[in-house]
Amino acid sequence: MSRPLVAIVGRPNVGKSMLFNRLAGRRLSIVEDTPGVTRDRLYAECEWNGRKFDIVDTGGIEPTADSEILMFMREQAMLAIDAADVIVLVTEIGTGVTAADKTVSDMLKRSGKPVVLAVNKMDSTGGVDPGFYEFYSLGLGDPISVSAVHGHGTGDLLDECVKHFPPESAYEADDDRIRVAVIGKPNVGKSSLINLILGEKRVIVSNLAGTTRDAVDTAFENKYGKYVFIDTAGIRRQSRVDDRIEKFSVMRAKLAIDRADVCLIMIDARDGVTEQDTKIAGLAHEAGKASVIVVNKWDLVEKDGKTMDKLRKDVMRDLAFMSYAPILFISALTGQRTERIFELVNYVNDQSAMRITTGMLNDVLADAQARQQPPTDKGKRLKIYYMTQTGVRPPNFVVFCNSRELFHFSYQRYIENQIRAAFGLEGTPVRIVIRQKGDRE
Repeated sequence: MSRPLVAIVGRPNVGKSMLFNRLAGRRLSIVEDTPGVTRDRLYAECEWNGRKFDIVDTGGIEPTADSEILMFMREQAMLAIDAADVIVLVTEIGTGVTAADKTVSDMLKRSGKPVVLAVNKMDSTGGVDPGFYEFYSLGLGDPISVSAVHGHGTGDLLDECVKHFPPESAYEADDDRIRVAVIGKPNVGKSSLINLILGEKRVIVSNLAGTTRDAVDTAFENKYGKYVFIDTAGIRRQSRVDDRIEKFSVMRAKLAIDRADVCLIMIDARDGVTEQDTKIAGLAHEAGKASVIVVNKWDLVEKDGKTMDKLRKDVMRDLAFMSYAPILFISALTGQRTERIFELVNYVNDQSAMRITTGMLNDVLADAQARQQPPTDKGKRLKIYYMTQTGVRPPNFVVFCNSRELFHFSYQRYIENQIRAAFGLEGTPVRIVIRQKGDRE
């Protein structure tokens, strides 16, 4: 049995995201005083009185919305409601009960799920605002006064949610799931790929660039294994990030890379590798993440017998610093070769977690030095004493030598290539730290 799920819903701008961040204990959801900022479902793990559960933030529900984005937001909220064990309807004291609140509460009552009513923005600690009692008219039982800003009432809110949880039972841990971040510039098909994989409209798909703003987690399981896919906002050029919400999205995409095990770097086959693609790939490389380069929209490219080989060489040339990453050509629209993604994700994840014994490493090191002698400078030769692995994700190695200055970058690269030739390590960066005699730990 999976952990209980609590969905936080309500009309726009009542403080759902701020309450979500308060309950999650960290700033995961974008908070901005603009209706419609949160548009996808965003998940976090919580614990209260010994019960672990997940919470999901949703975009505001506008019952009468007619714009494309607002309709998408309503659809996403409904998906969260369907999956939830408990629903928290967030309202706010400042506006009182609105027609939208009544419509949303009626919709929730029809769902048959337990609903906890939260009246937000009750920031003062004095007497109860007389307007608070108006919320009984929604017919959802006793409202709970909360302040997402100060944290007042959140304990009472969680107590009420826990009352409605199913009986506690063992649930399947996520520790063995591979966390996969799907990254790339806007409009390369990230959300379309995840929707294809999941078989549902899990994230908003629209031709409007920048539709996905939050990083969104989705657990998924198939014959290849267990995964958590993280869809991220498309990362734009920094010079074009001129609105505050967009800046939060870029930051969140970088955070998504940090908590991923594997990054799928998506590139538009029609554009090839752009300057922005290089920067995005660089973020994954610098973070030490196992990566697969996914060239999407292959169905839209005019091809002959040499097109794939030519584009593969172009990608390898433009992303030369990621020559270790496998390249896959797919179409998220038609599903062409998308099943291969799972095989590659599993493979590069295993490579990133590989451990090599010190004895095997030093055999390769001795053979490498016999093939190509270490460099010399002014009659002094580099002496390499031994090498050992100190970590994984990515594989980290420490080499002990007599002089760090003599250990030129070109020879480091040679040693790295020899290690890769012997042990594979495909799809993952490799970190080599040089220590010389006399260095302190």
